[in-house]
Amino acid sequence: MASLPVYRWHLAPEGLATFRQLRALGLRPGGSPVVAQLERPRRRREPLVAYLYRIDLARPVRPMTPAKRAALAKANAARRICPQCGRDAGYRIPPSLGMCVPCADTPAHAA
Repeated sequence: MASLPVYRWHLAPEGLATFRQLRALGLRPGGSPVVAQLERPRRRREPLVAYLYRIDLARPVRPMTPAKRAALAKANAARRICPQCGRDAGYRIPPSLGMCVPCADTPAHAA
């Protein structure tokens, strides 16, 4: 099994990009394999790792279809509805609370 070349932060060669960098360029890996690894050192912890893809093998991002847009809007709306009071909170409900902030702050639900 061959290992991937590892580059330090900001020292990757031209022609390689992370997933987020590809996305910013309007591209996606498109099934191309990971060709290298990027490591960002941190004190007293393991380094952050990002995988690098070849830009020349990347494909354009698929356009958003009306059906995908509707499904995404429905999923985001579901994350805004408080299961406790049933109201639209106006923001995404934090998973740590499991309910909107006013419901979490009521004495019956406070720990």
